[in-house]
Order: sequence, then structure tokens, then C-alpha cells
Amino acid sequence: MRILWRVALALGLVLTVSAGAEARETVQFVSPYSPGTIVISQRAHRLYLVVGPDVAIAYPVGVPKRGKEWSGSARVSGKYVEPAWSPPAVVKHDHPELPDLIPGGSPHNPMGARALTLDRDEIAIHGTTAAMRRSVGTAASYGCIRMLNEDVVDLYDRVAVGTPVVMTP
Repeated sequence: MRILWRVALALGLVLTVSAGAEARETVQFVSPYSPGTIVISQRAHRLYLVVGPDVAIAYPVGVPKRGKEWSGSARVSGKYVEPAWSPPAVVKHDHPELPDLIPGGSPHNPMGARALTLDRDEIAIHGTTAAMRRSVGTAASYGCIRMLNEDVVDLYDRVAVGTPVVMTP
């Protein structure tokens, strides 16, 4: 398998990690970041988990909408399975019809299957509801990073609390 990786990278090929519904893929990713770093490109609507020199796993993501963008560094501060969700004040202001709490595991919970909270105010990398899957690949959130549930489960299993996160324009 190691030889296959080297040949693919030398030829500039993209290898698919799985053939299921997941959209993640292993890609050539030249960056200054060390393995284990999460790099989010707002422009590309992609989250990259750096796994080796010039290699990353790329996942499609939904990014913050205009006016809610952020950039810079953060760290994963918590990991949660099917977390409950309370809408932040800004979301509640725009959507007063939302309940104060949506239990974990609810099909209406926008956090989805997993959440990685960041050490920034009310920001997380999380899954999404079945109804909101189409928002992955767009700019639609209030600051969070949305992933397909199957992809956030994969990422959750690969990273730890303390993992560095970098958001780029």
C-alpha cells in the first residue's frame, strides 16, 4: 500500500479513501502545517486533515456565511457524540421559532452525529441533519463548519482534544 501511495503522489493522482457515501478523499496538500492539523479553506469549502508531508484527507464542508466568517487559529476543545444543541443568541434572534434546546439524536438537531467544539465562542465542526446535507459545500452557517455525518464521524475518530485548527480565507 505504501508503494501505491508514493506512485499516486508522484503522478499527482487523487486516491479515494472509501467508495461509500462519504465524500472524503486523500489528496496532495502542500502546506506548512504539520500532520494532525485541521486546515479549513473557506474559499474551497474544504476541510483538510494533514496526515503526512504534502498529504491530507479532504472533506467537503459548509462554511460561515458572509458576515459570519472568521480566520486564524483555534484548537479542538471538546468532542461530543450526538450532542444536544441550544441555539446561540444570534441564531435565536434570527429564528425565534427555534426551541431553547434540541436533544442529541433528534433528526432536527443541526449538530448531527458528532461535534468538535473549538476554543472560540460557540464555534464547532459538526455534522448536520438530513434536511441540511445540501448546505455542505456552501457558505451557510453562523460560524460553524458543517460536515456530512459520515465524514464528521470519520474526522472525530482521527483527532483529539487539543488538535490545532487553522481557518484560511
